[in-house]
Amino acid sequence: MKTKALSLVTLFLLGTATVFAASKTEKFKVYGNCGMCEKTIEKAALSVDGVTAADWNKETKQMEVTFDDAKTDVHKVHMAIAKAGYDTDMHKATDEAYEALPGCCQYDRTTEEPETK
Repeated sequence: MKTKALSLVTLFLLGTATVFAASKTEKFKVYGNCGMCEKTIEKAALSVDGVTAADWNKETKQMEVTFDDAKTDVHKVHMAIAKAGYDTDMHKATDEAYEALPGCCQYDRTTEEPETK
């Protein structure tokens, strides 16, 4: 009985360690202007399976995203944000997606061009 209890505790601790080890936080630049952008950018990031937190700062244009790296990767988060119409430092949104943004969300795309990977 003692062996079974010890085995269960060990399995629980190993499982817990694995869950916590899979969480990863990344920061990157996302271009946008306003509070509406913030909601749309964060919603796009959170739509990716495995993303647990997303916070975009409109002043610094910095996105902080936390995700389970066993379920997704930062590349998929960049792609989801670009699909919503916003350029990131890794992916550029299509012209169609950008032009579909409300006028207040259409930032100046000529100042900095993100790399397309």
